[in-house]
Amino acid sequence: MQRSTDQTGRTIEIADQPKRIISVVPSLSELLSDLRLNDEVIGLTKFCIHPDEWFRNKTRVGGTKNLNIELIRSLNPDLIIANKEENEQHEIEALAAEFPVWISDIYTFTDAKRMILAIGQITNRYFESVSLLKNIDAAFDELRFSIKEYEPTSVAYFIWNKPMMVAGGDTYISQMLEACGLENVFGKQNRYPEVTVDQVKASNPDMIFLSSEPFPFKQGHLDEFREKFPGTKSFCVDGELFSWYGSRMQYAPTYFLKLLEQIQSV
Repeated sequence: MQRSTDQTGRTIEIADQPKRIISVVPSLSELLSDLRLNDEVIGLTKFCIHPDEWFRNKTRVGGTKNLNIELIRSLNPDLIIANKEENEQHEIEALAAEFPVWISDIYTFTDAKRMILAIGQITNRYFESVSLLKNIDAAFDELRFSIKEYEPTSVAYFIWNKPMMVAGGDTYISQMLEACGLENVFGKQNRYPEVTVDQVKASNPDMIFLSSEPFPFKQGHLDEFREKFPGTKSFCVDGELFSWYGSRMQYAPTYFLKLLEQIQSV
């Protein structure tokens, strides 16, 4: 057995080579796939859409906030990978009473990188996780070099509609905005505050980003926001690339550069 301390400070005992892993976090399911754990992962949530083959063929154990505890019990996992924010505390506590549950807690790039390395260690994929981190670091180094040619721009990043909610400063999303050379106009607020039309106008962002998740902003919503805030440029953006910590991080810089090119051309 191995002992590991997760990102909430809990120390748990895990099999040296876990063979029956359940992931209840979409971005971490994708990470486990990229760490070549196809045979070991036996269950995931209905929101774990990447990779598609796993989504179609592996057992779905409910939603991230509505887990099927009995089904998970029947699968008898030797490791469950969860997240403090995405999963419900009472459900994770119920599972942790019976199975090893490693909980991630991500606020920053550093948190995300430490999580990747830790999951690589506990799943016997350490070298794969190191290789992935090198790819992520190289991609963001290139991004930092490339964004120097773009003028600083401020943004309000919306994650929800009715009520309108934005990403505050102590979020992974805000770190992604900063990495893209953007200023989060709600960066002094915590987590995901509700905001009013007047508050958004008072913050005076150069741009508004409407994320594809968790609320699925579409063209119709974009038209509404352009009417509400006629003096501000508004765009629909790929929420996965702003909020999915894990292996998707390596693809984010290319998307950000294309997005910046689009912004500058408008």
